[in-house]
Amino acid sequence: MPIRFTTAGESHGRGLVGVLEGVPAGLPLAAEAVNAELQRRMGGYGRGARMKIESDQIEWLAGVRAGETLGSPIAMLIWNRDWEHWRDVMAPEADAPGETRRRQVTRPRPGHADLAGALKYDREDARDILERASARETAARVACGAVSKVLLAHFGIEIGSHVVELGGIAAAARLPLPTPLNEAADASPVRCLDPAAEQEMIARIDAAKAAGDTLGGVVEVVASGVPVGLGSHVSWDRKLDGRLAQAIMSIPAVKGVELGLGFEAARRRGSEVHDEILPGFARATNRSGGTEGGMTTGEALVLRAAMKPISTLMSPLKTVDLATGAAAQAQSERSDVTAVPALGVIAEAMVALVLAQAMVEKFGGDALSEMKRNVEGYLAQVRARLPRRGGAAS
Repeated sequence: MPIRFTTAGESHGRGLVGVLEGVPAGLPLAAEAVNAELQRRMGGYGRGARMKIESDQIEWLAGVRAGETLGSPIAMLIWNRDWEHWRDVMAPEADAPGETRRRQVTRPRPGHADLAGALKYDREDARDILERASARETAARVACGAVSKVLLAHFGIEIGSHVVELGGIAAAARLPLPTPLNEAADASPVRCLDPAAEQEMIARIDAAKAAGDTLGGVVEVVASGVPVGLGSHVSWDRKLDGRLAQAIMSIPAVKGVELGLGFEAARRRGSEVHDEILPGFARATNRSGGTEGGMTTGEALVLRAAMKPISTLMSPLKTVDLATGAAAQAQSERSDVTAVPALGVIAEAMVALVLAQAMVEKFGGDALSEMKRNVEGYLAQVRARLPRRGGAAS
């Protein structure tokens, strides 16, 4: 079975659930590995009060026994501690006659799912939309991605990220990137590798908070150790770069994604874009970001995600009240000034899920031991294609 996942839960409901299918049996797995990723997601300068309330940890519901996966669906639960303050608002039971729910949302926020969702699903209270559309849902994605990271690590694949731009402040390029990448990035309150840019980003966040505004930015995700040949050229929906783009674009507030040079490649000549092939099939550069023809090249996978400013503003924009049709100021929900540092962690999870899916598709195996044998056999086949000394192919 291919790896696939789904999530359930609302931002202020009882909790969030992540269900991950297709992970082979026999993968050593501890809750600590998942909880560490959840804690990383909660960090970052510019986060709001919600992160001071929550302390995200998982409870296993299914799929793990005696510290190993069973091959069956893995189910994880993350309780929402803030539920205690929202019981009457989010209760699933019907209201008594004449009762009105607290905290109804009839003034949709520009930039959020509020209005389009309320019209599509014919809801009078946009809370029915925004509770699910909230980025809180990504906690369950990070949990599923953390399991995928554990699987990928058994094959030497490591995924990290860092902030390259926040609030219009661009970080200076740092090459080569530090190893391990996350250890260096997580040491920064904005997950930026450029100390000078970090201070400017923090100042921008403080200024935006004082103005009741929000900020966006760009993160870069790097996956090293990825074998050549994941994905396929044969059909549009099997191309790995397309699948990565869809996964990243599904993250709330992400409005752009690029691999390698991305849009810059459109501005250069071909001789300045393509990666020359060296003896041993290595590449002189990695401008393509680790993919060609919808398949991995064996070089590091490098992609960037652009996040717009969060749509909840403490100085609200103009909107229309759904109840009256009159002009109004948009609703203000508790929110972050920026979630760009957290975006990197969420994007890592989505990349991990896509790569784990591609690995299982390529190599199969109901058990981790079987999958390892299949990978070893494939890598031996690839090595056998390398020209022998003197130029004769094996």
